[in-house]
Amino acid sequence: MRSFRLLIATALAVPLLLAAPVSAELPGCGIRPAAAAAAAPIAADALTAADAAPTTVWLAGDSTVANPSATCPVGWGAQFDPLFTSDVVVNNLALGGRSIQTWLYEGNVTSTIGADGECVLSSTTASARWQRVLDGMKAGDYLFIQFGINDGSTTCPRHVGAARYQQLMTMMARTALARGAHPVLLTAVAAITCSGSTAVRNRGFVTQTQAAATATGAPLIDLQTLSVNHYNAVRLCPNNGDYTAGLVGQYFCNDHTHFETYGAQRIAGLVAGALRTQNIPLATYLL
Repeated sequence: MRSFRLLIATALAVPLLLAAPVSAELPGCGIRPAAAAAAAPIAADALTAADAAPTTVWLAGDSTVANPSATCPVGWGAQFDPLFTSDVVVNNLALGGRSIQTWLYEGNVTSTIGADGECVLSSTTASARWQRVLDGMKAGDYLFIQFGINDGSTTCPRHVGAARYQQLMTMMARTALARGAHPVLLTAVAAITCSGSTAVRNRGFVTQTQAAATATGAPLIDLQTLSVNHYNAVRLCPNNGDYTAGLVGQYFCNDHTHFETYGAQRIAGLVAGALRTQNIPLATYLL
């Protein structure tokens, strides 16, 4: 009898439910069904657009990374974009002559060395290039950071001490992480320095770069070691110091430090190879 009464009550309630006004708001969200139906395609379109947006690789560094202003030097960052599919855009903001500190705070690093041995900052206002990163870096992007060449200067404004270098690199990596982006830290690419028939390491701040990577969990590409090993593999040593001829002349400008286009391409290839061997997810976009 109880089941029979329940069946009758349900049958009587169905017409009332069907007759309920369609303009009623959806519970808990304040959206009417008609409005929700109209909004659904917009949300889907927005999601599709976000998925289609290319991943930006932001490059922060010095002249060994920077785009060329003349035939030579050519930074490896200038040869990085062609290694990727169209799903990746490389935004190379590296600039010659910069330490990590002058790259971050251009115009606010004075020529005075303070009591702590560091160049005095008149302000920590971001440089135009760092501000571009802060304004444009989105979740899923990558920030590659390579300094350590000009930072070894003994005079300001380029001078950066070891502790300050580590602090600034750590800060940049954490800033990327806070935006949902992926920092990648690199030791400075090596110049060509020979000890007899062997190319040798010649850059500093390696320990500090490694420490910043450890502190933030960021991948570390030891480009100094990779480049020295490469120089030995192609036998750039010994040489007679003439950087205008032979294979060493194809790699370097006439200063043993900066790259010709050919050399920049080889170094960019080393960085791409490290993405693959270290299983850094950006490698899935390599050609």
